[in-house]
Amino acid sequence: MRADEGRPSEGMRPKILSTDDRILSDGVIVLLVRTDPAESTDFFRFQVQKNHDPNEVYEKGLAFLQSTHYHRANQFSDEMTALFLPESRLATLLMALGACRLEFRQFGQAYRLPCGVREFTPAEPAYLNTLWHNRLFNTQLSDNVRILGFQPDWTAAARQMLEAG
Repeated sequence: MRADEGRPSEGMRPKILSTDDRILSDGVIVLLVRTDPAESTDFFRFQVQKNHDPNEVYEKGLAFLQSTHYHRANQFSDEMTALFLPESRLATLLMALGACRLEFRQFGQAYRLPCGVREFTPAEPAYLNTLWHNRLFNTQLSDNVRILGFQPDWTAAARQMLEAG
């Protein structure tokens, strides 16, 4: 969050692969969401609704995210989220498959993380957090979106590491 004026780094945009390693997307922005995201969701919503200047929303949101928001890993769910437009063929395909692999790359390192995929309902806290987080960067974002969750399969990930080593 601190580099490149808050633009998503390569490590925040994993490739999405099928479970048989076909590339489904060259990169999708994924978010880490707190286990209890109510406080940050309220902050995001307040900033978007309070300010009419998208630049001010962006600056306030970025300052919040760059401060201590990400400092305690134990406060975050391991399920990552991503926002898609309602007509997204990728989101539809991911839901049909029910699983994928996220391939993360940054600083010369790479790893593939097998994940289950699910779609959040608009009432779920992670859905609301993801929606309002994205609105910090696009204040005109519609309510009509799809938010998918990517739940890592840590057992399969550990097995893959052992097989590779």
